[in-house]
Amino acid sequence: MLRIIPRNDAAVQGNWQKELANAITDPKDLLQFLQLDPENFQSDIAARKLFPMRVPLSFAKRMQKANPNDPLLLQVLPQQAEFMEVAGFNEDPLEEHQAAVPGLLHKYKSRVLFIVRGGCAVNCRYCFRRHFPYQDNSPNKQGWQQALDYIAQDQAINEVIFSGGDPLMANDQQLAWLIEQLEQIPHLKRLRIHTRLPVVIPSRITHELTQLLAQTRLQTIVVSHINHPNEINQELSSAFAKLHDAGITLLNQGVLLKDINDDASILAHLSEALFSANILPYYLFLLDKVAGAAHYDIDEQSAVAIMQDLYQRLPGFLVPRLAREQAGKRSKTPIDIGLS
Repeated sequence: MLRIIPRNDAAVQGNWQKELANAITDPKDLLQFLQLDPENFQSDIAARKLFPMRVPLSFAKRMQKANPNDPLLLQVLPQQAEFMEVAGFNEDPLEEHQAAVPGLLHKYKSRVLFIVRGGCAVNCRYCFRRHFPYQDNSPNKQGWQQALDYIAQDQAINEVIFSGGDPLMANDQQLAWLIEQLEQIPHLKRLRIHTRLPVVIPSRITHELTQLLAQTRLQTIVVSHINHPNEINQELSSAFAKLHDAGITLLNQGVLLKDINDDASILAHLSEALFSANILPYYLFLLDKVAGAAHYDIDEQSAVAIMQDLYQRLPGFLVPRLAREQAGKRSKTPIDIGLS
């Protein structure tokens, strides 16, 4: 019997913490919910031991029933291909496992990456931090204070990027305390929040969170992580409208993923859907070469051809910048798509 039926209870819907607690963690449950026979996926399900599965019901409801190739399902379902060992793919592709202080990464001169929380609401199988040692970077107020002291001592830092895991796994009270501490550092100008949580659980955008971000002296940007137009529904659009109406800048970055969004027509639809939701396309990344995710990879030549096609379909302001992250680089590396 399908064990996720209680998660559809009205008392759960609309409360992001309850929705998070009731996320689907057993691949068999997700497959049954989608009217797919788990017996046909036994070799895939085994990959769960490499990286746990977590999928909120709100996100699962956007998947097409009885379709094993649904583009949202392919992002989250364990796959046998994760067992493949592929040359050039490793557990720390961006060389992040050594932090400046626990929970703080300082890769770029003027910006620091603040790991607010280690967990996520959804475990994306292509995640470049699927092997990250969160146990050594486990944020709490004491750890946050070390990071805050580091930021306060370096006047070259003018922007803090909340990351994780997912920073919005912290509750509104915790975020309020942390933002209040950052506001007291005079050389900080901006706060950027990179998150997928409100994409998969839109109720995470609470009134309290919206007011907090609207009232801080720091210029605030929320960067969502949406890869496919099917992820955008009315619930998501309504939630992000609260941030937009409060004056928060909304950007999106995605990852180019084989058999999911490696098509100019899909990416054009995504950009249009994002802009209709008041979110501006920002970056489209080539896959970070993390062990267990090689089956999602698109080679650079194919990516360039897709982007050239995309420029013919969209006005320039709706075309995300194609880029890659490279270990040791002081900035993201833009990919020349040969339009000049």
